[in-house]
Amino acid sequence: MSTGAKFERAVEIMARLRAPGGCPWDREQTFDTIKPYTLEETYEVLEAIDARDWDELPAELGDLLLQVLFYSEMAKEDGKFSIDDVLERLANKLVSRHPHVFGDVKADTPQEVLRNWEALKKREKREKQKPAESVLDGVSSAMPALMEAHKISSRAANVGFDWPEISQLFEKLDEEVTELKAELKKYPAGAPKAAGRGVAGSNENKVPEELRARVEDEVGDMFFVLVNIARYLAIDGESALRKTNRKFRKRFQYVERELKMQGKDIHHATLQEMEKLWQQAKQNPE
Repeated sequence: MSTGAKFERAVEIMARLRAPGGCPWDREQTFDTIKPYTLEETYEVLEAIDARDWDELPAELGDLLLQVLFYSEMAKEDGKFSIDDVLERLANKLVSRHPHVFGDVKADTPQEVLRNWEALKKREKREKQKPAESVLDGVSSAMPALMEAHKISSRAANVGFDWPEISQLFEKLDEEVTELKAELKKYPAGAPKAAGRGVAGSNENKVPEELRARVEDEVGDMFFVLVNIARYLAIDGESALRKTNRKFRKRFQYVERELKMQGKDIHHATLQEMEKLWQQAKQNPE
């Protein structure tokens, strides 16, 4: 069966699921009810890529493609558009956004390609609507915060609003850390401490809302600087953090397993016992 035939079969199956006599669950879904699944499937694709799980990735990509088929079928039922329109728009965009491949524009480096891509996107938007009032227009505030920070700082950098040297970013990070520490000194009982086996920072003394808001601002500023450091190094902050999360999971679960083998419950283990096992976990290949 050809690739085209396989795709058409998937489209037909989706239509059958939504048709009278199809799946009751599929038939009652709407654009809004499907949105959470789209986000979930996207993250599962990223997780499979991070884990280099090549056996699982085709299935996860299929689940993500299902979202496209689902939206397209619902839109077709409403007379708005169909999967054919989606594919045609995609093909046209791929050609128009790659004039260095399908035209006579010169772009020998990935950086030149990205600059051309952004210029073409801006031109297309100007042709469709009124001129943008800000270079940040079009960056959705609904995306994950790390991704949004990366995109808006990249847009600003494209017009020259950027740190000339990465060393200045580290200076800025030091500045933000100093400002955060200064705010923490204003806590009713001093800087927050881990409350035993409770939640870190869960002081008995209530923190004034105004102070909490300032601390939140300073933490946000630190995150923003870190995102810019990652951008400067051409590293995706979201991916980097996911990798660190996965590394933490692996090491922490090693601690849990070792304690269990010793006949101990992690809820009753001492910090010293857990730290010793944590250091052992760090010695294991990631």
